[in-house]
Amino acid sequence: MDIRTMQYYLAVVREGTISAAAEALHVAQPSLSRQMKELEEELGVSLFARGNRKITLTEEGMVLRRRAEEMIRLMRMTEEEISGIRNHMSGTIRIGAGESFSFHHLSRTASEIAKDHPDIRFQITSGDTRDLMDELNSGLIDFAVIFTDVDHSLYQSIQLPAENRFGLLLPKDCELAKKEVIHVDELKSLPLIISRAAEPYYTGAEGFSGLRIVASYNLLYNASLLVEDGLGYALCFDNLINTTGESRLCFRPVIPENIVSGSLIWKKYQVLSPAVQLFIDRFRETLAERK
Repeated sequence: MDIRTMQYYLAVVREGTISAAAEALHVAQPSLSRQMKELEEELGVSLFARGNRKITLTEEGMVLRRRAEEMIRLMRMTEEEISGIRNHMSGTIRIGAGESFSFHHLSRTASEIAKDHPDIRFQITSGDTRDLMDELNSGLIDFAVIFTDVDHSLYQSIQLPAENRFGLLLPKDCELAKKEVIHVDELKSLPLIISRAAEPYYTGAEGFSGLRIVASYNLLYNASLLVEDGLGYALCFDNLINTTGESRLCFRPVIPENIVSGSLIWKKYQVLSPAVQLFIDRFRETLAERK
């Protein structure tokens, strides 16, 4: 099972038939059919559901598709890193981040690097901690910004400033909006929309047990629409949704006040590309200058 075979397999999946894939790849159809059959024999499973005019994947076939896509992405990342070493400072820095005001520190560093090294590109993935950790551990991103505890046996980290205020996103025209703050005890009587990654905390931490959770989210924008349309109230960080001007929403801090800091993490015991190491060095400098 090599990279070329994975590329051929993904072409078959993408084109929908062996004949269409063979045409797109400029290879003979019998040869491509034989390679797909040999791939199934090597893995000892059926990848395609037989009898359909258009390709349908089995459960095993869907697993291979996901892993094949990861293999191709990792191969391209490796090619970029080698090219950057051989030629000049270039390549892609891949950052996964949860939504928070703290991302400004990373974006400022990225802007400074881009001025000095215009051939470095940045790829930003938004998501919650669960998704980002999967991508980091798979090697699909270089960094993750998380707001949970860091396992220092597995990851290097830089702590971000504590500036994420925790509170409630709610409609401006509701009774709760008349208050300046919301006490944590008041949350228990409300229909709440919470971050998927933080659900274990909300359901188990002192003062948060017994909450009535009506929905969970991994990105806040869609959750804000649920708030607008009356499903419930969203627990989130401040400064992520526009609550000024004509916005129908407002933010109220929850007390006792909880100011949260995040961490920029990356895997230990890996060889970093020059661009990734540059980002780490510049990011440390950026934070030191702002202290």
